[in-house]
Order: sequence, then structure tokens, then C-alpha cells
Amino acid sequence: MKKYFPLLLRIIVAVILIQTLRFKFTAHPDSVYIFKTVGLEPYGRIGIGVLELISGLLLLIPKTIWMGAILTLGLLGGAIMMHLTSLGIVVNNDNGTLFYTALITFFLTLMILYIYRKDIPVIGSRF
Repeated sequence: MKKYFPLLLRIIVAVILIQTLRFKFTAHPDSVYIFKTVGLEPYGRIGIGVLELISGLLLLIPKTIWMGAILTLGLLGGAIMMHLTSLGIVVNNDNGTLFYTALITFFLTLMILYIYRKDIPVIGSRF
């Protein structure tokens, strides 16, 4: 189980990141609403989508897991802050699904980064 648990975490987070891309890249009305509300439409929506694609792929490549985790934490941290400051927890009557998914994914990514902390260059050897 110890061998497969980190892989399972990485796959879950990558799937969550990558499955949201269809909403960003197809200009789904909910995605457009969110990015208009925070003043980042359309470049922020597309740019963040590209970064989420990159972070999802980095999480799946063994040598770049730590990079993908750090990038994912930054992206999700920003999403969580936008929910708490500009958007609110409930967006377009979603009952907080986007917010809670971001929180769960953030904590799963923290677990991934903790597991692979020794792979981080320079500072990883101190852990």
C-alpha cells in the first residue's frame, strides 16, 4: 500500500486539475463568470488553464513531482483566496462544490509534497 498510495494521490490530483480544463478552454459560462468576477477574463482563464495542465502533467512525471506539487499549491491557494475574498464560497448556486474541491485538492497536494519533500533540490536534503 505504501508503494501505491503516493501514486494514487498524484493521479487523483492530476485528474481533478485536468478535468477542469474543458470548462476553461471552452469558455463555459460558469468559468467565464468566475474569471470576469475576479477581473481575469479571458487571459487569466486561459493562462491558469495552461498552468493547471502543466502542473497536472508534472505531477505524473516522477522527476518533476515536487515541481507539479508546488505549482498546484500556488494555483489552488490563489483559487481558495479568490473564493474567500471576491467570489464567495458558493458560486452560481453550486453549493460550494468548487471551493470544497479546491480545499480537498490543496490538502491532497500538501500530502504529495510532504511525501516527495526529499526530491526538492537544495532544501530537500534538510528534511
